[in-house]
Amino acid sequence: METTAYRIVQEAVTNALRHAGPARIEVRIGYRPDGLSVTVRDNGRGGVPAAGNGLRGMAERATGLGGWLRAGPADDGGFEVRGWLPV
Repeated sequence: METTAYRIVQEAVTNALRHAGPARIEVRIGYRPDGLSVTVRDNGRGGVPAAGNGLRGMAERATGLGGWLRAGPADDGGFEVRGWLPV
């Protein structure tokens, strides 16, 4: 689970650096007895997710463990990747 969380954060930060323009990136990790939440958010350009292997790979990693991953424009601008990885 921890390795998957690391890879999701790594890919989401890489995507933000590539696509957000000048932006602040915030990474939040939440531990609970039943799993781990991951949020990576930037305040950059936002927009609709581009088709590619990065987002698909993150989603496959999360669902492969029985979790989920959502990626898209954040409510207040920028872009957000959120996921849940159960124990």
